[in-house]
Amino acid sequence: MKMHIRSILSSYLTRKPISKSPIFRSLGQNHFFTSSTSRSNQVITCKAAVCWGEGEAVKVEEIQVEPPKSSEVRVKMLYASICHTDILCCSGFPLPLFPRVPGHEGVGMVESVGENVIALKEGDLVIPTYLGECGECENCRMSIRGQKLYHLFSCSTWAEYMVVNANYLVKIDSRIGLSEASFLSCGFSTGYGAAWKEAKVEKGSSVAVLGLGAVGLGVLEGARNQGAARIIGIDKNERKHEMGKAFGMTDFINPSKSNKPISELVHELTGGEGVDYSFECTGIQSLINEEIQLDDLLTHEIQLEEIKKAYELLKQPDCIKVLIKI
Repeated sequence: MKMHIRSILSSYLTRKPISKSPIFRSLGQNHFFTSSTSRSNQVITCKAAVCWGEGEAVKVEEIQVEPPKSSEVRVKMLYASICHTDILCCSGFPLPLFPRVPGHEGVGMVESVGENVIALKEGDLVIPTYLGECGECENCRMSIRGQKLYHLFSCSTWAEYMVVNANYLVKIDSRIGLSEASFLSCGFSTGYGAAWKEAKVEKGSSVAVLGLGAVGLGVLEGARNQGAARIIGIDKNERKHEMGKAFGMTDFINPSKSNKPISELVHELTGGEGVDYSFECTGIQSLINEEIQLDDLLTHEIQLEEIKKAYELLKQPDCIKVLIKI
């Protein structure tokens, strides 16, 4: 039997490998950016989705965002998307730090930079990465009525403006669709990186992916680009069959159509051999114990004022990604 369980939890694509990926290229001149130099040293009042306490619903309110200092960058957010981790953080995960502005997926444009920033400039299109923080402070230049606001990880994308350390921004090519670029911040890249960077799927190998949400679809794409010969997608939602094919899936298993364990279904499909790599992308404990077409990820789109609706949409079985237009 060939079966290797690979963790995807620590596989987020780091900045250095990302810069080598064909998805990311150096950004040329942006002709659609209006310079805001006159505001670069001023506090900006803008809208944001704020969570005031553990388990409380987010509220769209006006906040104050300070100008960037040193290695910081102030970003005008254009789009954001929602992840299950955003909901968890509003429930106090990993620490009950409130009030906070959630959101760690998004795409925006550099509005102003601190004096020590050399790799980014006004007008650059960027996506945030949630890995790590500067380690120098808990709050990062955001407040509401004088009270400091906490980030979600290193950023707060559910706001019209945010300030973040330049080390946690990645410049992207202006040819990438802006709304879809938001999905590169977390879920899809987590899956893609699991196959490409973490597991280093070998050419001609076989892969099984349990759960075809944003992370699972990213694994499919990563495995395909690595040259995997057989890529098996596993999901109870029959609609994921056609979607999985678009990301490189060669075979599909719907475990709800059988009483057999998933591992047995995989062995039957592979003539008893199993697979070289298995990725668990559901987060279901029982499964853990047993076993780039970004526009296709978008299933729902809302305005920032409709942020509460995103919570309900994400609970729907057919929801892959909710795009928040800011």
